Amino acid sequence: MYGLVNLSLQTMVINKYGEDSWKLIKNAAEVEDELFSRLTSYDDAITYRLVGAASKHLNIPTDEFLELFGLHWITVTALQDYGGLICAAGANLREFLLQLPHFHTRVTLFLPKLQPPEFSCRELGEKEIELKYFSRRAGLAPFVLGVLRGVGHVFKTKVTVAQTSSFSESGQNYHKFHITWS
Repeated sequence: MYGLVNLSLQTMVINKYGEDSWKLIKNAAEVEDELFSRLTSYDDAITYRLVGAASKHLNIPTDEFLELFGLHWITVTALQDYGGLICAAGANLREFLLQLPHFHTRVTLFLPKLQPPEFSCRELGEKEIELKYFSRRAGLAPFVLGVLRGVGHVFKTKVTVAQTSSFSESGQNYHKFHITWS
């Protein structure tokens, strides 16, 4: 993953739990980097270790921590670093979600080593979408849940998101989410 992900995690922890917590988490994760370079690609294991150490140190279940991180990612990091791309992807929640399958194509122009997830969307009704999330990285569906809930904040729309199936169920190669809004 790019350093931007680790920097976002660091910012979230420091802002919510303090610098001392971040230092303890980083040490527990055996991460020696003092600073992450936004545009440098790091081994995924570093991010997974940081998430695991943060979950343990903060006494927050890993899935819950990942969901909080997903919310932070979209409402803070993505808006700061990719706000223009988010706005260009849609004027409202529906448009953004329907463009999500194409979003990372634009991001890879800036981050050529990016190995992004893939999404497919299907409209189920006027304010209802089924989203499928495909990724080579295991365990990040809770992060996506947080991102999807955060998109509601970005577009000032009350959104309800439920994960309706997961990768491990019935041999499928995706996680499925049901999204409604008002």
